[in-house]
Amino acid sequence: MRLVRALDNFPAGLPFIVLTIGNFDGVHRGHQRILARVVRQARARRGTAAALTFHPHPARVLGRPAPPLLTTLEQKLELLEAAGLDLVLVLPFTRALSRLSPRQFVERIICRRLGARRLYVGPNFRFGHRAAGDIRVLRRLAGELGFTLEVVPRVRVSRRTASSTLIRRLIAAGRVRPAARLLGRPYALTGNIRPGQGRGAPLGFPTLNLAPEQECLPARAVYVTQTLVAGKAFPSATNVGVRPTFGGERLVVESHLLGFAGTLRRGRLEVRFYERLRAEKKFSSAAALRAQIRRDVERARRFFARRPRARV
Repeated sequence: MRLVRALDNFPAGLPFIVLTIGNFDGVHRGHQRILARVVRQARARRGTAAALTFHPHPARVLGRPAPPLLTTLEQKLELLEAAGLDLVLVLPFTRALSRLSPRQFVERIICRRLGARRLYVGPNFRFGHRAAGDIRVLRRLAGELGFTLEVVPRVRVSRRTASSTLIRRLIAAGRVRPAARLLGRPYALTGNIRPGQGRGAPLGFPTLNLAPEQECLPARAVYVTQTLVAGKAFPSATNVGVRPTFGGERLVVESHLLGFAGTLRRGRLEVRFYERLRAEKKFSSAAALRAQIRRDVERARRFFARRPRARV
């Protein structure tokens, strides 16, 4: 997949550009449906499957409250590449860009600079100054400017409509299983290993601590997870919380990996969340906490025994 980070660097002469536009936070199943149609149409036309996304989030530039993002830019690009796109343009979002009217945005960027022949968007797509452009406006502009517009229906899973907003709410409430259904995969936190205080080892359950890069964190609780470290995947039990039994105040993401005997103080981790086990709580003693962790780990072990095909 080719990555372009400025309009001036967008390559000329690309064959039949099929385009989609959006923030694509989470690249959930609704996004995936749109991306699949873009790729399928581009392949049928021997054209170019392309996406236009923005960085940073427009709300941050405009001084508005911004949602906690589900994915880093790196994660998002990896997921877009996995969807089969040929090219992604990451357009720096600026105040000047925000001032373009809906017509100016379509004429100058979609048509003149990108040369899109077909455009795929979701039914809630908004664009232009103060988000004045909607699907009705876009249909009219497509007819006037000579490109084809396809509006892709929303995706519903278990009576829920896939949306980044809903997924954020589910994750913030610790409901990682329904969030995973809407994402089409377990929610993942990535980041560097953060040296901990060594509380887990004396209890018999050493942990690797993650400094998460994502902004949207699961609720304080214990989860069944799978942790990727040094190129290998391990079943794990992960606590997201402050360690109240030891009077902690700083939020930590700490995972006990089943079958992992190493000691690491640096490197990368990826933790994927499958199921919430219980809320974080303060125990009366270290012994009581140890007994509970043992039960948590056993439940995680049973989870993966029932689901041997679970993957990172």
